Amino acid sequence: MVSPTRPLISRFARTALAAVLTAGLTLPAAPAAAQGEAISLLRDTEIEAILHDDAAPLFDAAGLDAKSINILLIGGSDLQAFAAPGTMAVYTGLILESKTPNELQGVMAHEIGHLAGGHSARSGEMNSAGMKPFLLTMGLGVLAALAGNATAGAVLAGNAGYFGTLGAMGYSREQESRADQAGATYLERAGLSGRGLAEFFDNFRYQEVFQEAKRYPYFRTHPLSSDRIEALRARVEKQAHYAVTDSAEAQAKHEIMKAKLQGFINPNIAIVKCGDKVQTYPTKYACAIAYYQLKEPEKALARIDALLQEQPDNPYLWELKGQILFEFGRTAEAEAPQRKSVELKPDAPLLRVNLGQTLIALTDKAKIEEGVRELKRSLDQDGDNAVAWRLLAEAYATQGHDGLARYATAEYNDRIGDKRQALIFAMRARDMLDKGSPEWRRATDIAHTSDPDRDISRGLDKDDRL
Repeated sequence: MVSPTRPLISRFARTALAAVLTAGLTLPAAPAAAQGEAISLLRDTEIEAILHDDAAPLFDAAGLDAKSINILLIGGSDLQAFAAPGTMAVYTGLILESKTPNELQGVMAHEIGHLAGGHSARSGEMNSAGMKPFLLTMGLGVLAALAGNATAGAVLAGNAGYFGTLGAMGYSREQESRADQAGATYLERAGLSGRGLAEFFDNFRYQEVFQEAKRYPYFRTHPLSSDRIEALRARVEKQAHYAVTDSAEAQAKHEIMKAKLQGFINPNIAIVKCGDKVQTYPTKYACAIAYYQLKEPEKALARIDALLQEQPDNPYLWELKGQILFEFGRTAEAEAPQRKSVELKPDAPLLRVNLGQTLIALTDKAKIEEGVRELKRSLDQDGDNAVAWRLLAEAYATQGHDGLARYATAEYNDRIGDKRQALIFAMRARDMLDKGSPEWRRATDIAHTSDPDRDISRGLDKDDRL
């Protein structure tokens, strides 16, 4: 395991959680006890896709546009989830504790009930959250390049407070009951059972008798009561879809998600099952990741190759293979599997970031140019990916395009919320780029929004009038 004093960015961020987990997973948080642990945003395209599948019918049932809502995966052991305008966040601790998709969906439905009821907005905390910088910075596979990067670590540490603010929002018992009832309604509208919602809270009924300091943080902010649980159970048992069970496909995806997280977060636990004669796909997957995390790349690669024999069209396996090769210094070998992952899932921008990262690390000028194109294509799909902008800045610098390198650095700092550095690099870029070019205009926009002083503002305004 990574030392608690070092961001997990260095390991978790590298693997095939290559598209936030679309094919990659990033774990910049440090493992810690539930009390006061550091939390962090994880990116893995595969896991995010599963979470989207779980949450989408609930957002639709609540009258919300599922496509406009970001799903965040947060590294933390708490049994926590929260919904805020434009955002649904789920902690890894909750996923690992949930036994079925329906249990996880039950908690999601409850949190959507808070959101639809305006409870978070009325708490007064949302206005100070300032979530955007943290939501937009991490890309799973590419975080490998940030391992040990002090600047990246500072960004994570600085933004973790936003999650802490949202995660610490407290609700009244009345609001909790209302969110329960709303969640039950959304589950029923979506054709899902409310059993998981009732059973999740019932499983932790004992938390009610603990002193507040000894409760799970989630149950400190979401107070339980036996009356509330019984009222919820009575409601869902009467609903038409109460007897509906999870499909085999949904359960399989849930097990894959849990196995992947276990391999990254708890490799010493995942490795225990690697000697079993009979293994399921999730177990094999977790073992491959665990060997990777434990710095045994050859064992990890051998297991991934065996899995690819079974699933040759799985983009997440190809991405994981490419990321391991890249991380362990076999950059040229990483190119082919990363290309394959992009070929199989061209709509996943983080996979393109991983491929671009590999290509710009090669010495061939044509490869570097191609890497720039891949990074730009990823930004066409997800322009707020700060890591992609940082990598693009590196590539431009390698090519001798100093103005573009400074412009991309300005974009990077703008995305992570460092207005001072964004202003500095935007102004430098303006001095080096062709006046009126798209990049020059964008650099000007960044400067305008980065708290320039009066003299700089006047100069920018003058240029705007030209």
